[in-house]
This record gives sequence, structure tokens and C-alpha cells, in this order.
Amino acid sequence: MRNEKKQFLVLGLGRFGASVAESLCKLGHEVLAVDADEQLVEDVAPFVTQAVQADATDEDALESLGVQNFDAAIVSIGSNIRDSILVSVLCKEMGVPFVAAKAVDELHAKVLRKVGVDRVIFPERDMGQRFAKSLVAPNILELVELSDDYEIAEVLAPAAWCGKTLAEINVRRNYGVSVIAIRRGEGLIASPGADEMPQKDDVLVLMGKTKDIDRIQ
Repeated sequence: MRNEKKQFLVLGLGRFGASVAESLCKLGHEVLAVDADEQLVEDVAPFVTQAVQADATDEDALESLGVQNFDAAIVSIGSNIRDSILVSVLCKEMGVPFVAAKAVDELHAKVLRKVGVDRVIFPERDMGQRFAKSLVAPNILELVELSDDYEIAEVLAPAAWCGKTLAEINVRRNYGVSVIAIRRGEGLIASPGADEMPQKDDVLVLMGKTKDIDRIQ
């Protein structure tokens, strides 16, 4: 999904849903936040484009929201698996082009994928994995999983790489990853050339297989 202004529908305003809704709005997108709980709707209302109290499992209620006009829907109903699956199905049937849904376990995720959900999210599991990795690999500063096998990670430049050109290090051949950018102080070197030399305190933005990035730490 590109960076132009988009319209997002967030269904379920627990801690995860509310955080997603507020974050999307801060990034400059239009967000309609929906929950059956009036208090949750009131809490998030100041931080989103619009907040509505409605039962997302009610097909008529969803239709009245015009869900088919949104670029994406985030189904963050995690506690009630039946409702989560039902709302996801309704969103897909109504023509929402991209549906992401929160899952509580692998069985829940499997069913969500079967009904056509485009992306399944495990907030607690993913955060736990990131925290664990930060403990054992403190030089990995930020991590974005692209799939089960690939990721983009911000890694402090290894001392052995400093003072050598990327061509001399030959990162792709020796480590199987690509250096897609270098953060140096307040600046960013995008698509660094082969003659670029990592320096002490540089942050390398790497893309590759998880196992290969883990080796670099």
C-alpha cells in the first residue's frame, strides 16, 4: 500500500485497535473507528477522524458505514473468535480490498486465512518476539517482518565492517542480505554505493532472510 492519504476502518477498539486507529490518524490518514462499547468509542474519538458506536457483526450496520469505500479494514476483535471471523468475512464480501485481522492463536489465524483475510496479526506474540530479540541482540534497533522468512532490520554497524567499503565487505555474497540504507547521525544515505564505508555508530538498514540478519548480530 502506497503512502498517499488513505481511508481506514478499524473495527474493535481495545488497546490494540485503539492504538492502530490513533497511529494511522497521526500518519495523516482518515480513520473511522468502530466499537459496540460506547465508552471505548468516546475514548478514541478525539484522536481519529470519526468514531462510531455500532455492532460490527450486524451486516446492515456495516453496510450503513459504507465499508466498501475504505482502502483497508483492520479487524481487532481478538477476544471473541466467532465475531472476529464473522466480521472479517463480511468485510471481504462487501468488497474491502485489504483486510487485516488480529488472531489469538494459530487455529484462529488459520481460519482467518481460509476466509480470505489478507494479513493476520499476532500483537502479543510479535511484541514478545521483538522484545526477546532486543535482549539477546541489542544491536538490532528496529525490526519489520516482511514474511515468516524475510525482514527489514536496523542494525548497529558491526565494528569489523567499519572503515571498509561495502564492496570489500561484500555483504550480499558473504551474508546474504542487502544494505538498503545507512542512517548516519541525522542524515540518511539511501541505496548506498559500493564505495560507501560504514562508520562507528552508523545504523545499517538491512533486508534479507531472518536467519541471515541474525548471523550479523
